[in-house]
Amino acid sequence: MDIKDKNLYYIGGIVRDEILGKASFDTDLTYVGDAIEFAKNLKNAEIIQINEPFGTVKIKYDGKEIDIASTRGETYPQKGHLPKVENVGCDLKTDVLRRDFTINALAKSTLTGEIKDYTGGLDDIKNKKLRVLHDKSFIDDPTRIIRGLKFSVRFDFELDEHTRKLQEKYLSNVNYDMSKKRIKKELVETFNLNSQHAFEKFCREKIYKLITKNDFRLPDVNYEKLIDEYKPKNIWIIYAGQIPEIETLPLTKGEKNIVESYRNLFLKTFNSDYEIYKNFSEVPIESAIMFASQNYDSVIKYLKKLRLIKPEITGKDLIKLGITPCDKFQECFDSVLKQKLQTPSMTLKDEIDVAKKFFGI
Repeated sequence: MDIKDKNLYYIGGIVRDEILGKASFDTDLTYVGDAIEFAKNLKNAEIIQINEPFGTVKIKYDGKEIDIASTRGETYPQKGHLPKVENVGCDLKTDVLRRDFTINALAKSTLTGEIKDYTGGLDDIKNKKLRVLHDKSFIDDPTRIIRGLKFSVRFDFELDEHTRKLQEKYLSNVNYDMSKKRIKKELVETFNLNSQHAFEKFCREKIYKLITKNDFRLPDVNYEKLIDEYKPKNIWIIYAGQIPEIETLPLTKGEKNIVESYRNLFLKTFNSDYEIYKNFSEVPIESAIMFASQNYDSVIKYLKKLRLIKPEITGKDLIKLGITPCDKFQECFDSVLKQKLQTPSMTLKDEIDVAKKFFGI
């Protein structure tokens, strides 16, 4: 980036990732002072959006969109919800102290490249530790617990002993008056990494208590392998959708359907290939994969073999036989399906022969 100023700093993840030698998802910049006024006076910069209460500005510079935030302080008058912004334009140290973990509280000068480390973040990166900045960190923002899980998986870091105790203490007495939207956001980002290790830590450390008071046992299934093999679109819900009371989060219509379809499978029987095929073919593939914790053999049989079997016969074929459309069409198709599941090599002609027999032609 070509913008350089003595008061402009890279901050957070981009500094951490550079030290770790990893690609960064975001480029966060903070300006010590008023970022909006800085942007207005920046040559060749086009202002796209201004958020006065938060002191943030989005600009277009050299063909790229860049977000710049004013340094600011934050307080949490309502624990677990969005913070209240205060003291916009404060000093850099005050700004970094509002952040989640020390490894995300590093700032790097755009002018000199000097790294400002007020919290011991450099040592924590070296020692592969995740450490909160103060003892009320999880009380203020419980989503930091899930972010800690995400960072531990991405970087192979562990919570330092004191931070771990703070997490355990909070999870033993959760304040459920929290932002469900923010909880979901962090769950999506964490479980979309598709890490069995993350799911195991999520269950073992009882992080699910942020969503439900009920106990949740780790399913004896490696979902990471199933997801890698069968490529479902909605990864995060396969992990999180099994948690009791997951519907208290703001799920989309599609996500709700996946969870409800998964739960409805508990009411089904799987005593034949036909039942397995019908039960799983009528639900999203995510629901089928989730159900592997309950009936692994049936799920795998469907995914590996049965779902590839697709009868070719259609209603047009029956009409060509002189049969008037009626309710028995579906019964006929089911009859064909049952036989094709037994003999997958059946041709369309074979299927039509089964249909003729069904209708007594």
